[in-house]
Amino acid sequence: MARVILYYAHPGQKFSQVNAEMYAVSGLVEGLTRVDLYAEYPRFEVNPDREQKRLLEHDIIVFQYPLFWYSTPSLIKEWQDIVLEHGFAYGTGGTRLEGKRLMLAVTAAGPQEAFSPQGYQHHHLRTFLRPLQQMASLCGMRFLPPYVLYGALREARTGHAGAHVQGYRRLLEGLRDGRLGEAEAEEYEVLTAGAPGEEV
Repeated sequence: MARVILYYAHPGQKFSQVNAEMYAVSGLVEGLTRVDLYAEYPRFEVNPDREQKRLLEHDIIVFQYPLFWYSTPSLIKEWQDIVLEHGFAYGTGGTRLEGKRLMLAVTAAGPQEAFSPQGYQHHHLRTFLRPLQQMASLCGMRFLPPYVLYGALREARTGHAGAHVQGYRRLLEGLRDGRLGEAEAEEYEVLTAGAPGEEV
């Protein structure tokens, strides 16, 4: 079994339409380490020693968050700046994360068709996730296709987000048990509930 750690970052959890449900269902996954970043670091005082120890103790790192202005919530950026130090995660002697895997679980308010050259966002969603993919590459980690819910607000209002939430639980269990089919999954830009590579 792989050791999986989930970092959840949502600065407005009481207003969450889907992410709160996703984080709640992740609590049903046995053996999963869960960290609510905004609960643990409400003043952004990230503890690098604690976080580096956590990273070393796990094989797969998952960041779950809503897309904020084409990027992550700010605490994830603070976490990166503080935790991924030269000599630990990259640079001379910085090989401690080599071989680990990184995956994102992202919700986007816009519909899928918006994230294309023809859509109003003008780019595919993966384009906006490129900085985290490059971070993984620099640290010697393998970047897995993100698990995505498009149109998250609409899906929550219509009650159709349940499939995504349950798919998230299956995804986390599949990562833990090595049942994801990562080679197949990497053929996809993103994974969605029921998509090949995610259904485990």
